[in-house]
Amino acid sequence: MRALLDTHAFLWWISDDRRLSDRAREIIGDGRNELYFSAASGWEISIKAGLGRLEVPEDLQRFIPDQLSRNAFQSLPIYLSHALHTRNLPEHHRDPFDRILISQAILEEMPLLSSDHQISSYPVEVVW
Repeated sequence: MRALLDTHAFLWWISDDRRLSDRAREIIGDGRNELYFSAASGWEISIKAGLGRLEVPEDLQRFIPDQLSRNAFQSLPIYLSHALHTRNLPEHHRDPFDRILISQAILEEMPLLSSDHQISSYPVEVVW
């Protein structure tokens, strides 16, 4: 299975947070799955950490790639097609980070591992 991690799914996995669902934990923990971490999630983490809304190690440029490597997560860049596709999305969700993740999941044809129920309003498979 190929799947895209929502930012909170990534953070909850690496911190062993109990809010991560059993199903998400099973998918992430199964080494046969190809899991993707979006550049948008890196951007979101960086911004929230800078605003003091998220506590993470200071050196994100070392910490995030290290976590991706340790967990065998693949990095997914934001392509122009991903960015432009956000215009086609209905306004169910206004968060720009979620909108780009939704676009990526749609265009890359993979489910999104997310606890955000609003995302189900879009033509994307949400797994939680």
